[in-house]
Amino acid sequence: MAMDWKRHVGWNPRSLDWRVSAFFIIGASCFALGSLPWYALRVPVRAVGITFFVGSILFTSAGASQLLQLRRNYAASGSGQAVRRWHVAIEHGSLVWWSTAIQFIGMLFFNINTFDAMSTNLSVEQVNRLVWAPDFIGSIAFLAASHLAWLAVTDRRLWVVLANDEDWWIAVFNYLGSIFFMISAIGAFTLDTDETINQVWVNAGTFLGALCFMVGAYLLLPKATDSSRPAVK
Repeated sequence: MAMDWKRHVGWNPRSLDWRVSAFFIIGASCFALGSLPWYALRVPVRAVGITFFVGSILFTSAGASQLLQLRRNYAASGSGQAVRRWHVAIEHGSLVWWSTAIQFIGMLFFNINTFDAMSTNLSVEQVNRLVWAPDFIGSIAFLAASHLAWLAVTDRRLWVVLANDEDWWIAVFNYLGSIFFMISAIGAFTLDTDETINQVWVNAGTFLGALCFMVGAYLLLPKATDSSRPAVK
């Protein structure tokens, strides 16, 4: 069966699945917007910082909702068997559980990174310690979480192509997003000259990473042809 890319967006905030997807999509949109040079040139510096901070809070909200998903589904399963979809897996100690938990930790570091980045009077040493370090640690956590999610989807195989499997595509886009975020973090290290290693890496990595996370989050939504999806309220 060919991969069905069409999704039902709608409005269903009572659904954890919908909230996870919506928080990720809107949060990623904030990161994508904040990384665009034309946006940074047209709004106050603080507004750019707020844009990134709001995006990080939405990411963390999505991560918290994912953890709640795992807890609820585990309690409902009784037997503790993991369900098919990796993003709602319910087996304690599974690759998916660790992936979700580590990703959430990374989101908390991004909260610290984006909050501190709103300060405009930091020295180079403070920027690297308070802004860059949390960004770099958060990016490492995202990479680790993405790798665990990949192994969960591929049954612990390092490489396999499952072009008709939506979980595989979600894992691919999240992995790519994590790689781009790491490139951005590396480029963001501030030198003694008060310049970053590579601002192009920072902007492009953030923008492309955000787009990848948006696509992955979009695929979490119910299929447009899924007659079993909950009614939109």
